[in-house]
Amino acid sequence: MPEPRGLFVVFEGGDRVGKSTQVAALAAALAVSGVDHVVTHEPGDTEVGRRIRAMLLDPASRLDDRCEALLYAADKAQHIHEVVAPALAAGGVVVCDRYIDSMLAYQGAGRDLAADDLEAIAAWATRGLRPDLTVLLDADPSKAVARIVDKDRLEGAGDEFHARVREGFLRLAAAHPERYLVCEALTSLNGIAATVRGAVGHLLGRELAVPELPEPDGADWGDQDDREGGA
Repeated sequence: MPEPRGLFVVFEGGDRVGKSTQVAALAAALAVSGVDHVVTHEPGDTEVGRRIRAMLLDPASRLDDRCEALLYAADKAQHIHEVVAPALAAGGVVVCDRYIDSMLAYQGAGRDLAADDLEAIAAWATRGLRPDLTVLLDADPSKAVARIVDKDRLEGAGDEFHARVREGFLRLAAAHPERYLVCEALTSLNGIAATVRGAVGHLLGRELAVPELPEPDGADWGDQDDREGGA
């Protein structure tokens, strides 16, 4: 694929850690600063992806672990083709809620599938496209997933599963610290947003404006993350 000219920023982390909240905060900063950008998410931000997402998150779906991984890869392939690659080629900033790391953490560490196999599948599906910056929002699953009342198929996979997922994310960040910004989740919305804004502004070579952001109390954290569900 042609070398993208834009900037690819991805937010990763477990369920209900505030990714969608921080995606919205960064998008607001880019908008106020007059930076062309696209906000997107995985899985499900294409028509094909929405159908795949419904199967993946339905508690009634009895998917083999390998089938699950391949469905996530299929969603990524269509997403790159239809949304991400065109926006990057046009020189925009793409802000994405979940990407390859979610597949490696949930299906690799969580489902205990071979990491090398998943890396190869993900690289092929996405044509080798890697983020310029991955923001990892890290939190103890007992303080995040445990608060969800109506759990989908991935959210309801159990405490041990989500603990493995968290460790999987942290291992990925430790292996390539130059590409990651690790933030303690479930803390200050504005504090995390400022850190992210600074990192993205550095990559863009300009300072981003500060948008008006409400500071929710602890009970509100993660409640906006309606697209969560593992990869």
